[in-house]
Amino acid sequence: MSAPIIAIPADIRHLDKADWHAAQTQYVNAAVKVAKVIPLIVPALEEGHDLDAVLDRVDGVLVSGSASNVHPSLYGKAATEADGPFDPARDATSLPLIRKAIERGIPLLAICRGLQELNVALGGTLASEIQEQPGIWDHRKPPVENRDEMYAIRQPVFVQENSCIARHLGLSGEVQVNSLHRQAIAETAPRLQVEATAADGTIEAVSVINAKGFAVGVQWHPEYWAETDSPSRALFEAFGEAVRAYATRR
Repeated sequence: MSAPIIAIPADIRHLDKADWHAAQTQYVNAAVKVAKVIPLIVPALEEGHDLDAVLDRVDGVLVSGSASNVHPSLYGKAATEADGPFDPARDATSLPLIRKAIERGIPLLAICRGLQELNVALGGTLASEIQEQPGIWDHRKPPVENRDEMYAIRQPVFVQENSCIARHLGLSGEVQVNSLHRQAIAETAPRLQVEATAADGTIEAVSVINAKGFAVGVQWHPEYWAETDSPSRALFEAFGEAVRAYATRR
């Protein structure tokens, strides 16, 4: 059987005075090398998308992190300059794609911005500049140029025993991860189960309650170390297994 295909919603990037539909290589590499699936980069369009046609042709969805943030109007808040940068085409693509994938039972892995999109897509809200809140750590990326240092595994999260993500990781309790975010879940969507938190209470992982298939979101970046870090690899391998299982049922 040929390798199954997954969808990765693109970001809009401005390069050489032109707009590009783009996805970071680190997500593509983790998908190909660890999950053993072939990514299809889905253009980010504000209108004119036929996302059902996309989902008819794929066996999974990977919603990546990004430098942009979900627009606050999508969860009932007024936007300020501090909430940006924004990518309305990414929002218009990812949020309905997430909802449709969950409805169909198509395996879904959401990372960083992807977790935040998952929460908003299902009716939750987000908090900005969480490091300014009393008692909350600074979860932002370290001020370094070297990407290995930027994505260094440096923070503990606590995975609930017998949770969905504990089964995928093959462990529960304290797990070391990286951290590169300044937004986080505020109000958890009704359909999401909190599965891991940081010591300061920041939500670090969720699953979709009563999902028809694999449907998990994490706030950290397992894709960066998926080839060398055991928990990161386990999560992508579990996603790949779910994608292949879905493909055989199509």
